[in-house]
Amino acid sequence: MLQLDRDGAEVVRRALSPDAVQALKVALQAHDEGRPGQRLGNLMELRSWLGPESVAGQIARKRLGTHAAPVRALLFDKNATSNWALGWHQDRTIAVKARHEVEGFEHWNRKDGVDHVEPPFELIERMLTLRIHLDPVTQNNAPLLIALGTHCLGRIVEGDLNGVVERHGTYVCEADVGDIWIYRTAILHASKRANSPNRRRVLQVDFSADRLPPPLRWHVAA
Repeated sequence: MLQLDRDGAEVVRRALSPDAVQALKVALQAHDEGRPGQRLGNLMELRSWLGPESVAGQIARKRLGTHAAPVRALLFDKNATSNWALGWHQDRTIAVKARHEVEGFEHWNRKDGVDHVEPPFELIERMLTLRIHLDPVTQNNAPLLIALGTHCLGRIVEGDLNGVVERHGTYVCEADVGDIWIYRTAILHASKRANSPNRRRVLQVDFSADRLPPPLRWHVAA
């Protein structure tokens, strides 16, 4: 069994009931466009699933403390007409309300009209990423791949990625409907194209207990 601190990942099986999953699917219908990763700007509409009293919120608060809050959410919808691959990488950016020049926050860019920036990597290392599974994920429809223990290596330079994966190995994160996978946000991960592209919807949510240095502010919070 994987352990979050040791391996960088763990799973809570059947964290959401079938009724809760169905209600979440309905809540996400307006964003259900089959895109590689649709950024959700207003998390208040998902408070029942992401707020402090929700299952996901309690999972995050148990591991990050009572100040843990969702700070970014993306809906992934991999299917027969939208079937992409993503190479090995670490998540290094956060979404903020507006651009302000603050020491240690670098490499600004805009995605879907939202300012993103690379913070000091120590902030990324303190974050958690939760993936809430709305459809089954098997070996054939592109489960997330992770390299165990790589959350402990700090910021990995691009040229070292393949060597790190070879040393640490690849773990395949299969899931059933309602499962929630929990990852240290800094873990090295990837995703292949699906061999049998049955629909694979995942709500991915980043949680943090940190406040950003003023005047920077997180872009969203539930």
